[in-house]
Amino acid sequence: MTVLRNILELNEWRVSIGEQTLGFVPTMGALHKGHLSLVKCSLSMDDYTLVSIYVNPTQFNNAEDLDKYPSTLEKDLRLLRDTGEVVVYLPSQKDLYPHRLKSRSFDFGSLSKFMEGAGRPGHFDGMATVVTRFFEIIEPHRAFFGEKDYQQLAIIKHVVNEENWHVEIVPCATLREDDGLAMSSRNLRLSSAQRRAAKEIYHIISRWIQDTDFGATSPKTAQRALIKKINSVDYLEVEYLEFSAANTLIPVDRFKLNVPTRVFAAVMCGKVRLIDNLPLF
Repeated sequence: MTVLRNILELNEWRVSIGEQTLGFVPTMGALHKGHLSLVKCSLSMDDYTLVSIYVNPTQFNNAEDLDKYPSTLEKDLRLLRDTGEVVVYLPSQKDLYPHRLKSRSFDFGSLSKFMEGAGRPGHFDGMATVVTRFFEIIEPHRAFFGEKDYQQLAIIKHVVNEENWHVEIVPCATLREDDGLAMSSRNLRLSSAQRRAAKEIYHIISRWIQDTDFGATSPKTAQRALIKKINSVDYLEVEYLEFSAANTLIPVDRFKLNVPTRVFAAVMCGKVRLIDNLPLF
């Protein structure tokens, strides 16, 4: 496995592969099977797969979250080595922010006005800044993003279209634990009791989707009922739960079967913030 530790090594390697197809999987480390599913998708589609590991400071609006973000580099490298023939890029801050540590300012339209965008000011600017910088220096043909971070995925698609980046964005389905909990690096911070509680987020929402007559209820009524049910579980407290149009991410005021709609939730489990989303129709 090749490990590139600075932009000079990256540039030399990038020239060496010429026009062969390159898939890119950006990560912040603490890898799990969800990340590895993105890597495997790239391996199946491209001649080369490059995985970056970089904890990007500009997308954290909470300093405590940044400080507590898990660092498991040696384990990450072992997992990637066992997954396939990948190249790993471990950039320095200077590689990605050569002038100063500052985000660009983007216009994401309605995509950033709700949910994560409303509660985490600057988060998506920081995320889009580092991703577009990666696109600039790596020049991938494809980039792979998970649907667990659906709002992030929608914003990346928007930026690629608006700025005419020549990269195909490939969405990959959310990978879940056997009990339904969406895989996340943050799960490592849950106690055993919190971990048992966390699985109820998916169970409560998925059962509601299966049992609901959407013509007989409203988003507001459903929102109140789901929040009450999730909050009744020990350790869980809903930060937001929204029903939003899948394309615009604008909250819907009624359910329309001809408008693709998803439910989005952010839930505190103790001091760990978990997000998830599921399609309604």
